[in-house]
Parts: sequence; C-alpha cells; structure tokens
Amino acid sequence: MKDKLKKLLCVKSIVTLGLTGVFCYLSVIGVISADLFMTVYTTIIAFYFGVQATKAAVTDKEQKGLDMNE
Repeated sequence: MKDKLKKLLCVKSIVTLGLTGVFCYLSVIGVISADLFMTVYTTIIAFYFGVQATKAAVTDKEQKGLDMNE
C-alpha cells in the first residue's frame, strides 16, 4: 500500500491530477468548452499512460536481461 501511495505522489502524477482538477473546474464553471476540455484532457491522459507503458516495457526488458538496443 505504501509503495502505491509513494508512486502516486511523484511529480508526474501530481501534475496530471492537478491539471485534471483544474480543467474539470474550468469546464464546470463554463470558462472552457467541452471540446477544448476533451482535447486537453485526452492529451494529458494519453501522455501520462504512454509514459507509464514505456517505463513498464523497459523494466520488463531489463528484468529479462534483453539488450535495450534490439
């Protein structure tokens, strides 16, 4: 449990959660349109999960002892 909480508190996660909160708030009060919200939010989430998937793939290769240049 502590490991998951520790990982959640890394800078990337804080920025992602903060931006999500800000854009949700701006959308609710009507400052930005739903289209802009979806565009920005999709970009943020795609980047976040893309980085996580890449990190997991690198870790898997390292654990299997494969050459990273293959």
